[in-house]
Amino acid sequence: METTVTSPDGTRIAYQQAGSGPPLILIDAAGHFRANSPLGELAELLTDHFTVVRYDRRGRGASGDTPPYTPHREVEDLAALIGAVGGPAALYGYSSGCLVALHAAAAGLPVRRLALLEPPIEPARDDPAQRAFATRLRSLTGVDAVEFFLESIGLPADVLAGMRDTPHWTAMVSVAHTLAYDSMLSEATDADLLRRVTAPALVLDSAGSTGELTGMAATAAALLPHATHRSLPGQWHGVPATTLAPALTDFLR
Repeated sequence: METTVTSPDGTRIAYQQAGSGPPLILIDAAGHFRANSPLGELAELLTDHFTVVRYDRRGRGASGDTPPYTPHREVEDLAALIGAVGGPAALYGYSSGCLVALHAAAAGLPVRRLALLEPPIEPARDDPAQRAFATRLRSLTGVDAVEFFLESIGLPADVLAGMRDTPHWTAMVSVAHTLAYDSMLSEATDADLLRRVTAPALVLDSAGSTGELTGMAATAAALLPHATHRSLPGQWHGVPATTLAPALTDFLR
């Protein structure tokens, strides 16, 4: 059943929960929300061990949005959500959803453990390439923003071609303005922030990903004070839910 919680700035955040056990909040990647997400199957596989919480990040799906965006507002959204479901909570982030989890943990929210699948970590405090990417992304809207974002993160051309004119593509275009939010999150994530995360963390990558993605996962694991790094069988920037669920359960339980 869907319900909502109100963030401190008045934004309503929609979420649902299922299962039993300690709370585990799943955090979607850029352009994803509950109705357009690879996390649905994973959530079902985890409900035997956790109270699994899925939510729409602000500006996506059934959640509201209150400009101007700042990464801290996503931290406040998570704080409200953890308060509603009863913390402390474990967090699982996928791709840029990892950055939300890291900011929340670094801010001192009651986060018991973190699991992160291929966090897009560029630890330099001042990265000209990231700034140029963010500037360009903020100038685009709709399909143009989605195409630029996916091409920039290295989505294989054949996969991108197959996505066009699908329901998944249409859903991403509907929240294209929030891609700039994830870019701002990246700009606000540096080595100092990761070093402030004291919760135990499991950093995962897919054996089918590029060296850039697996390298970023290794970098994140090296910077986090209490992290383990594992590689799991999978495809580009993804691991099947049936492979991922046991690894998460072993670590988060």
